[in-house]
Amino acid sequence: MDFLWNYILPFLLVLSVLVFVHEWGHFWVARRCGVRVETFSIGFGPELIGRTDRHGTRWKFAAIPLGGYVRFYGDGDAASVTRQEGEPDTPVDPADQAKMFQNKPLAQRAAVVAAGPAANFIFAAIALAGLFMAYGHPVPAPVVGSVDPESAAEFHGILPGDRILAVDDREIWRFTEIAFAITEGQGRPITLTVDRDGETISLEATPRLETLEATDGTTVDRYLLGIRPEIGRYGPFEAVTVAVSETVAITFGTLSALGDIIVGERGTEELGGPIRIAQLSGDLAQTGLVMFIWFIAVLSINLGLINLLPIPVLDGGHLLLYAFEAVLRRPLSERVQEYGFRIGLALVLTLMVFATWNDLVQLRVFAFLRDLVS
Repeated sequence: MDFLWNYILPFLLVLSVLVFVHEWGHFWVARRCGVRVETFSIGFGPELIGRTDRHGTRWKFAAIPLGGYVRFYGDGDAASVTRQEGEPDTPVDPADQAKMFQNKPLAQRAAVVAAGPAANFIFAAIALAGLFMAYGHPVPAPVVGSVDPESAAEFHGILPGDRILAVDDREIWRFTEIAFAITEGQGRPITLTVDRDGETISLEATPRLETLEATDGTTVDRYLLGIRPEIGRYGPFEAVTVAVSETVAITFGTLSALGDIIVGERGTEELGGPIRIAQLSGDLAQTGLVMFIWFIAVLSINLGLINLLPIPVLDGGHLLLYAFEAVLRRPLSERVQEYGFRIGLALVLTLMVFATWNDLVQLRVFAFLRDLVS
C-alpha cells in the first residue's frame, strides 16, 4: 500500500497533468481554427469515466493511463490519420467539411500540431515562475550571490554578481556543477569563464582544502572556492524573466546531453523510461512540494522536446511532413506517409523498450532475478 501511495499515485498525477497540458494545447488551438474536436482523452483503451460537453467533445479518462490524445472530426484514429472512404466509421457530413482538421490550411494544421509541445514549454515557465515567487530558486543558476571573506574566491578576484559560464571550457548551467568540477579537480587550478556586467572575462582560481563539520558532528575535508549561489524569492516580473530563461537553459541543456549521448560522450544508461519517472516522482514527492514542482516543470520541457523530434507519429514528424508539403506545394503520397508512420512507430517503440530496459538494469531487477535462481 505504501508503494501505491508513494510511487504509483505521484507518477499517475505527474503524467496526467503533463498529458492534459500537452493535449490542451492541441485542443485550444484547434478550436480557434474552427476544427471540431470529438474526443479529449487522458489515457488509452476503454473509457472509465467521461462526459460530453455542449460542443460535442467527449472528455474522458481511459483505462491505460500512459498518455492521451485529442481526436478531431474526420480522424480515423488518435494519430489523426484520415478516415478512408468506405470504412465502416461515422460518415463525414458534407456540410461539416470545413470543420475537419485535414481540410484546414497548412498553416493552421501546423499551428495545431505545434501547440502541444508549445503548451508544455509554456506550462513549465508558468510553474517555475510561481515556484520562484513563492519559494525562490531550488536549483540556482551559476551566479555568485556572495563571496566568503578571506576565501580562495576573494583572493582570485571573483565578485558577487558574476555569472560563471564555463569551468575549464566546459559550459555549465547550474551552480552545483561548479562544485562537481572542483571536486573532480582535487585542488588543481581551474579556469572560470565569467560574465561580469556584460563583459566576458577569464579567471584562474585554485580551490583551498578546508575542513567542514557535518550535521552528525564528524568532519570532512573538501576543496572550496568560497562562493555561494544567488538565492531568494523573486518579484512577479523577475520571476517570469528568470523562469523563461530557466526553461530555455533546461531545453538547451537537455539537447546538449542528448547530443553527447548520440556522439558517445555520455552513456546511454542516462536514458530513462516510465519506471525511472515513477521512481523519481515518488522520491521527489516525498522530499516536498518545491522539488516536486521543479521535477514536473523539467519533465514538461522534456515531453515537449521529445514530441518535437522529427519522427513520424510524434508531433515533430507531422511538422516535418508539413514542411515537405510546403516545399512541394502538395502533400506526400499516402503510401510514403504510411511507411513513414510505420518506421516512426517502430523507432518510438524501440526507444521505449530500450529506456525500460535501462530502468530495470538501474533498479537491479535482473540481478535480483538472477540471485533468485542461482
